[in-house]
Amino acid sequence: MDTSPHKSDFVNVNGIRLHYLDWGGNGTVLLFLTGLGNSAHIYDKFAPRFIDKFHVIALTRRGHGDSDYPETGYDVDTLTEDVRQFMDSLEIDKAILVGHSMSNVELCHFAALYPERILKLVFLDAAYDRTSPIFKTMMEKNPLRNIQIPGVNDDQYSIEDYVASIKRNYPSLAAVWCEVMDEDLLHAVKKSPEGKIVDRMSDTIGQALNATLNSYQPEDSKIQAPVLSIYAIISSGYYLSPDYMTEEQQALVIEYFDRVRPSLQRELIEQFRRSVPHARIVEIPNGHHYCFIKHEELVFDEMRKFLLS
Repeated sequence: MDTSPHKSDFVNVNGIRLHYLDWGGNGTVLLFLTGLGNSAHIYDKFAPRFIDKFHVIALTRRGHGDSDYPETGYDVDTLTEDVRQFMDSLEIDKAILVGHSMSNVELCHFAALYPERILKLVFLDAAYDRTSPIFKTMMEKNPLRNIQIPGVNDDQYSIEDYVASIKRNYPSLAAVWCEVMDEDLLHAVKKSPEGKIVDRMSDTIGQALNATLNSYQPEDSKIQAPVLSIYAIISSGYYLSPDYMTEEQQALVIEYFDRVRPSLQRELIEQFRRSVPHARIVEIPNGHHYCFIKHEELVFDEMRKFLLS
């Protein structure tokens, strides 16, 4: 049940209908953008904490949540144009943009194209150059790529069973699952004619989004606005599953997340630091990718300091 104190509405932009949430508040617009697979509802608990100082809004990207699902338009230029036209439709001249994960694409490209409309930028475990050989090495070395998850394609006929399957198959999501995740999921799935719970996002759209995410070279050096970039230094504990991993597989996961990945991740962080020397960078030890959920107080405090400075 959605209990977050927001207005839920739609705008027609760029030939499609986009969904957004508006928590109200006075002052500068604080616009939240989401990661791949999430809707604006992923911020239901976190975003309204800022309404005492800002007008807080979250946008649901095309192909997600309650927004439209056109077959095309998942390239960086169109996704960014969606954001621009959304701001225009709400008569938002300038804003602070906050983005998680995939929204690195829109944040960086928007800042490069329209620097005069960006007051500040906040990256929530988002500021990575996925075209970098370092990032590709980090992904290739991940042992999870080679571990088969049993039952991952099993059919589910109720939301409860669907959620239980996610928690069972993906320990990292189970570690942060909460009411916000429940609500977000309700806007990401639908019932098929056979009564199965299925993703609203088609495989074709998912592939197009991943292609954009993995081919976009961030225009970091063009960012002029003040920047806060928060990085989760992920530990193995979020990814271990004794239910379907052998002891040998668990050992590989521990080795990768606790020894191999951190050094590669820090090389990527330094790469961002060189491109955006004025950025404030915060690292979260034993961090979770959904840092604004798992480490809510830390992320809130760091954002608050940055936004009010």
